[in-house]
Amino acid sequence: MFHALLDGFLLGGSLIVAIGAQNAFVMRQGIVGQHIFWVCLFCAVADAVLMVTGVYGIGYIVSYLPTLIPVMTYAGAVYLGWFGVQALKRVFKPLALSTDEQPVERLSAALLRCAGFTLLNPHVYLDTVVLVGGLANARLPEERDLFTLGAACASFLWFFSIGFGAMVLKPFLDRAVVWRCIDAVIATIMFWLSLHLLLS
Repeated sequence: MFHALLDGFLLGGSLIVAIGAQNAFVMRQGIVGQHIFWVCLFCAVADAVLMVTGVYGIGYIVSYLPTLIPVMTYAGAVYLGWFGVQALKRVFKPLALSTDEQPVERLSAALLRCAGFTLLNPHVYLDTVVLVGGLANARLPEERDLFTLGAACASFLWFFSIGFGAMVLKPFLDRAVVWRCIDAVIATIMFWLSLHLLLS
């Protein structure tokens, strides 16, 4: 059963460890030390809610359309492979994180902006609702909850780590070579998960 938790953790971690508006905003808030706990909590809880929605919403649909499982399994494998290719491209064309943007001052403004980065990004729904939900339902019923828990834990660990660690890591995060290494790890994990899904 532990492998289901680990698989979920690896998948969840790989999906969110990439330069994007949400991660950049969390890091910037961490660097200036404003509202970082609430910003991290919002991002992590939003991910968890979307994952649970995907797992149990898709599970309800699958009970009426059992043929959806193999379709989602292959679609998930293809998407993981595509995500791995995108990460591999960034290895050869790395991006450095810019931290020049001025931080918001009020908590309400910070959370509203964070909600925009999180909920107005179509990829978050593909990653959490469709991919995590679909792959969780492709597993044995007794593994589903652990897989989902692992993916959600990865979100909590990631957002709080980059938020509170941003001030210490700022000199390194501005260097493209660091993101090149991160994306190389992402690509490796994505390709491994895609192959593992197809073989299983």
